[in-house]
This record gives sequence, structure tokens and C-alpha cells, in this order.
Amino acid sequence: MLGSGSIIMLHELKAKGKSIRAIAKETGLSRNTVRKYLRANGIPQRKPHPKRGSKLDPYKDTIQQMINSGIFNCEVIYERIKEEGYTGGRTILRDYVRPFRPPKQIPAVRRYETNPGQQTQVDWGEYTYIDEETGEVRKLYIFVMVLGYSRAIYVEFTNRCNVHTFICCLIHGFEYFGGVTDIVLTDRMKTVILGVDENNRPIWNATFKDFAATLGFVPRVCRARRPQTKGKVESGIGFVKDNFLPGRRFTDYGDLNRQAIEWCDRKNKRIHGTTGERPIDRLKEENLKPLPAPDKYQRFMEEVRKVHKDGLLSFGGVRYGVPWQYSGKEVVVRERNGKIEILYEGKVIATHEKRYRSRGVVFLKDQYKGLKEAEGMIYPKPIAIKVSSLEVEKRSLGVYQSLLEVDRI
Repeated sequence: MLGSGSIIMLHELKAKGKSIRAIAKETGLSRNTVRKYLRANGIPQRKPHPKRGSKLDPYKDTIQQMINSGIFNCEVIYERIKEEGYTGGRTILRDYVRPFRPPKQIPAVRRYETNPGQQTQVDWGEYTYIDEETGEVRKLYIFVMVLGYSRAIYVEFTNRCNVHTFICCLIHGFEYFGGVTDIVLTDRMKTVILGVDENNRPIWNATFKDFAATLGFVPRVCRARRPQTKGKVESGIGFVKDNFLPGRRFTDYGDLNRQAIEWCDRKNKRIHGTTGERPIDRLKEENLKPLPAPDKYQRFMEEVRKVHKDGLLSFGGVRYGVPWQYSGKEVVVRERNGKIEILYEGKVIATHEKRYRSRGVVFLKDQYKGLKEAEGMIYPKPIAIKVSSLEVEKRSLGVYQSLLEVDRI
């Protein structure tokens, strides 16, 4: 069958006064073909060919009965009609059943809306980026926190996702929002839940459970294999990956976090697609519970580290220095206002600006002062002392006589 362009060309040649014979000679078509297309009103319709019989025809009633019963599994249908004598293949069976098969069903769920101050949802995500200096592909973790009522969002990037980091991110999120919700809903992550007991109740991570009691919220985890129960934060992870991260340039994850806060500030002022209101306006209606005094939860932001013999300890992928006298001792490390504080027996022995580049080393001023003189020893070695002369104490014989008398008694 000729296409529309070829048919138009035939009509153009006819309009120029050319004969059927001349058009056929010029186009290479037969005269009958040229005549047929010039006489036709539009594109000639192809004559339907009679359908050939199919090997399925004798079994279509059986197939239809199974389809009406909700059976669309072609392997099951194939085994059934094969028992009845079907000798064809599976492909024509699948082609026959396909138009009858209903679309894949997704179980409907009821949208769960929370009251003001009732719930916050939190989750982790992962993101890879390219280090422009080295060309290496590296990974960061994304912490996302969304308030259920207002949809206000908080985002933080970290290079770890252990329980200490998780708690620190929670504190930073509550500080950003200005208070604490009644419930914190999380995934079934190891930093939160260790498993379930015989009654299928969560066995909470002890540190996280103590933290929840200190801040006054009820911890909850979503149902197993039902991530949609925390859909607000699930969509938040995707929102960050699709809206914030593409094309983003940053020097380290500290710079990335500064940009993330600015981004959160802007997004919390936009009209939310679901609520039709600005999250920052609805945040005022949350009536969040105030955070306790910092000294109440400060211990959850502290980690114990051992100082190596070179006077350095590792924290967050960076090595920080302390006075060499504390080598081999266990110290407490905490982050406060962008600084790393190192304490021994409650006393701050070193303070550093937090570094965000992994594998870095930050020395302390005068860290090794006096080390050479002390030969690396905190306590002096026991040594002998040379004197000018030795004098033997002289005693009278009467002293010895008195001692002998005492022994006799």
C-alpha cells in the first residue's frame, strides 16, 4: 500500500496532464496501481483477509470460564487446556489472555492526617556525590524530619548514621522547629529498634529509649513492610533528592548543611501542595512542647573516645589533638555550636573548630609541649641520686645496751 506522500505525487502528475502510461513509467508502478489510486477517493482501504483458525479456538470457552473466575495466570490456564488436548504454545495463549487481564491493583490506603503537635516523621536516605578534587564517588547520609500537621521540613547531611548521630540530628531538628511533638515515628532502623518480643512489641535501643523519655515524646515505628505509614517523610526524602541536590555544589558537608537550612527556610514558606497553606504558618499552630534545658539532654550528644599514643582521637572521621599528657586515656567528645569540645573528668582540655572533611588531622596548639623533656612519660622515672659524701650516723654504746635490755623483757 502506498503512503500519503506517494498518492499526492500521483495526483500532482495527473494534474500536470500526464497519462496513466506516462505516470506508470515515471514512478515505476503498474498502470493498474496508478489507475486504482487515482480513481480512489482518498487512500484505498485494504481488503480484510479472512482470519485463519487458531489452535486455541476449541478451548476458548474453557479459557473464558477461568478468566471469569479471576484466573489470569497463563501457566495455570495452559496446564488446564493441555489436559484437554491443546497442542499449541504459550505465546498465543498469553496474547489471547492479555486484553482480559485487569490492571495491577495497588491496595488503597486511607490518608492519615495528624493533629497539631501530634507527630513528626523521620527517616534516613543515602546520596552519592563526586569529589571534584579526586574524582572519587563518595556517600553521605540524609536525615529528613517532617512535622505531620504543618509539613514543615528539616534536612541535615552526615557522614554517619549511628544512634549518636541520629539523636543529634533529632535535637537539631527539634531546635529548628522550636519544640517537641508527642510522637516520633521512624522506620524499623537498628538505631531505634533492636527487634520485637514474644508479644510483637518493639525492643527499643536503650540509648534511644532514654533519650525519648528525657525529651518527653513517645517513640513509634511504622509497620513492617509498610513504608507508606510514614509517607510524609518518604516523599520528603525524594523531594530533597529531586529538588535540592541535583547540580548542587559544595565544599564539604558542613557547607552542604548551611545550604540545606537556607533551602528548608525557603520551602517552608511555599504553598504546600497537599495542605494548600505555607508550612511556616501552620507551624505556629503546632503548639510544640518546649525542649528541656540543654543540660538535661547534653549527655546524649557526647561520645567516649580513647586518645591514641600520638595525642590524637578520632571523631566523625577526623582526628583531633589533645595535650599529650592524656595519651591512652578515655575522654568525652561533644559538639557544641560548631565546635568540638574534648573533656576529661568533666574539664574541657581541648576545643577545635569542627572539620567536615574526612581523614583530616587537627592539632592543638602546644599539643606536644614538654614531651621531649619528659621523654614521652607523664610521670618521671624513678632514678638514683648522686650526693657529695655519705655520712654514717654515730651512736653511743649505751644505745645498743638499752636495746638489748628491751629484748630481754
